[in-house]
Amino acid sequence: MIQFPRKELVPSHRRGILSVVNDEQKSSNGSALGRLLKEWRGRRGYSQLDLALAARTTQRHVSFIESGRTAPSREMILRIAATMDLPLRQQNALLLAAGYAPAWGQRDLAAPDLAMVNSALDFMLAKHEPFPAFVVDRWWKLLRANRGALSLTEFLAGPPSGQRAVEPVNLAIALMSPAGLRPFISNWEEVAHYFLRGVQADAQEDGAPETLVLLNRLLALPDVQALSESPPAATTHAPVLTIHVRRGDISLALFTTIATLGTPRDVTLQEVRIECFFPMDDVTDRCFHAWAHGE
Repeated sequence: MIQFPRKELVPSHRRGILSVVNDEQKSSNGSALGRLLKEWRGRRGYSQLDLALAARTTQRHVSFIESGRTAPSREMILRIAATMDLPLRQQNALLLAAGYAPAWGQRDLAAPDLAMVNSALDFMLAKHEPFPAFVVDRWWKLLRANRGALSLTEFLAGPPSGQRAVEPVNLAIALMSPAGLRPFISNWEEVAHYFLRGVQADAQEDGAPETLVLLNRLLALPDVQALSESPPAATTHAPVLTIHVRRGDISLALFTTIATLGTPRDVTLQEVRIECFFPMDDVTDRCFHAWAHGE
C-alpha cells in the first residue's frame, strides 16, 4: 500500500549513456568523451556536419573530438552540449569524460540555499488544495505531496498502516503495479500505455541509467511488456486523457498537468516535476471539497 511519510506532506531497450564512461576507464579521456559525444549525436539525429554548423565549429573538429585526436576546450564542450539540448546531468558527464570539473551543481532539496525554491514548491502544493498535487524527481520518486494527494490515496488504498516504508514511494510503480493503484483505475490500459510511452521517451531523452532501470522495472510488471508492444487503444477525441478511478460506488474523473522549474541551473532542480490533478467533472470537484472539510 502507498504511504506518504509525514515529512513529505505540506503543513496545512538502451544502455545508460553514462555507462560509457565506466567502460572507458582504462582508455584515454578523449576516447570516453568521443564515444559519449557520438552516442548523443546519434540520439539527437545530428550528422557531424549538422552538429558542427549548429555549434559554430567545423566538421573536422567534431570528427577529431569523437576520435580522440583533439581535446576540446571546456567552452566548446558546453557549446556542443547546449546545441544538442542535453540535460545538465549529461552536460556534467561530458565535462567529466574530458577531464573537466562539472559545470552544474547538484544539491539536495533540503540545502539551505534552496530554501526559496522549497518555499515555492510548498506554496504551489498548498494553493492547489483541495485537489491532489505531488512533487517528484525525474524517476517519479515522491518528494512531497499535499493533503489532497493524501485524501485521494487514502480513498483508493486505505489509510497508512503506520509501518515505516521499506523504500521511497515511486508514483510510476504505484500507477503500474497490481499491488498499487492499478486495480482502482477503470481505464488503466489507456492510462498505462500513455504513461509508459512517456517513460520510454524519458529514457531516450536523458540517457540516464536510472531512467532505464525504472523502465525495466515497469516492463517487468504483469501485462506491461505486452502493453508496450500493442498500439494505443481506440479512444474518444477528448481534449485530454481522463483518468477514471473508482472504489465502491464512488467514481472520480481527473486530468493532470506537469510543471517544471524554469531556467534551472542545478541538476536536482532541473529534474523536479510538479504534477497537479484537476477534476474533470462536478462530482469529482464536490468530492474533494467534501474531503477537505472532513465529510
